[in-house]
Amino acid sequence: MYIPRIIDAELAKTLKAVGGVVIEGPRFCGKTTTARQIARSAVALDADTGLRAIAQSDPSLILAGETPRLIDEWQVVPAIWNAVRHEIDNRREKGQFILTGSAVPMDDATRHSGAGRFARVVMETMTLAEQGVTVPAISLAGLFNGTTVNGAVDGPSVADYTEYMLRGGWPGLVGGDEESARVVLTNYVDEIARLDISVPYGTAHDPMRVRALLRSLARNTSNEFPYSKLAVEANEGGKPLAEQTVRNYMDALRRIHILKDQPAWNTHLRSRVRLINNPKRHLADPSIALAAIGATKDKLLRDGNALGFFFESLVIHDLRAYSAPLGGDVFHYRDSSGLEADAIIELRDSTWAGIEVKMPQSDIDSAAAHLLALKNKLAENVQKRCAFLAVITSGRVSYIRKDNVRVIALGHLGP
Repeated sequence: MYIPRIIDAELAKTLKAVGGVVIEGPRFCGKTTTARQIARSAVALDADTGLRAIAQSDPSLILAGETPRLIDEWQVVPAIWNAVRHEIDNRREKGQFILTGSAVPMDDATRHSGAGRFARVVMETMTLAEQGVTVPAISLAGLFNGTTVNGAVDGPSVADYTEYMLRGGWPGLVGGDEESARVVLTNYVDEIARLDISVPYGTAHDPMRVRALLRSLARNTSNEFPYSKLAVEANEGGKPLAEQTVRNYMDALRRIHILKDQPAWNTHLRSRVRLINNPKRHLADPSIALAAIGATKDKLLRDGNALGFFFESLVIHDLRAYSAPLGGDVFHYRDSSGLEADAIIELRDSTWAGIEVKMPQSDIDSAAAHLLALKNKLAENVQKRCAFLAVITSGRVSYIRKDNVRVIALGHLGP
């Protein structure tokens, strides 16, 4: 049975506006299954060498069929891009094609940008709300438009969140157990290192070094760090990676949608405080990071500091998915005075929300103080309106504080 996804409505809406939609996201996140719910015909280029040969010799032969026509893993034959673009121009109709891809090919002179013909929809792994393991009584859209409920009670425990992070938001693992998920995800990480990372470039790489880099990225989840630190940490046999190799591997991980950068927020403040512009790094799903370092539930529950960083990554993951239909982007904020916020969601009209992520309930007061200080600092910027401030926790109660900062349990948050 198909589990509804957040992008379902966005996909349907986008198909009404353009000739083709490209769904991008990590392998195994559900792109093909979701696309098939709306497609009238389909072809999978990664599953049939004969079809690939036809597509390479004459891409137009692959395009015939009822519309919307799904072309799954189109990047296997990059020439498909221009063929679809020309066909959209010839037909002059909306909703003709859906292209899904787990990797972004290298740009080249033969592939047009697709502006005006294509729109891209990014698919994340499943959020907690999509998995049906939470009670999403508080809507992110409602928080921005002022129509959300004021509070909620009950929901997942810290132990529950730990299990969800280890299993991840992969549709094929929903409802499964930790041991089965560990087997699948360990192999998933091995495939990233062995094969997937070479897809965008087709160049040689060292799987052992890629695994070492993934472990280093996992240990530094939800943090800012220079390439030089990763180069030192990602060593095999005591020999660090070259910084340029780290950059190349990380670019490849972005192209296969495994590495997710959380950029710093540019507020254009007129103060003399210097903004820190380094991105925070996350993997596409916390479960990838946890599989890369061989984490277990017991180990995580004994290491509250590490668990806190992975919980933050889980929150950022869900915020990306919930904010996308609103046209929102998720940033972080840090300046030279030490003021920071774990997440800033900014909509296209410059409306923003400040969010701190805290597992210990004892940290809520200080987190709220940081958010209020940030709001006061931004009061000088009249172009940006603050919709709300919130501390997202692993607790089981959501409420509004006297200072109007919301305390929201992640298990109560939804789109």
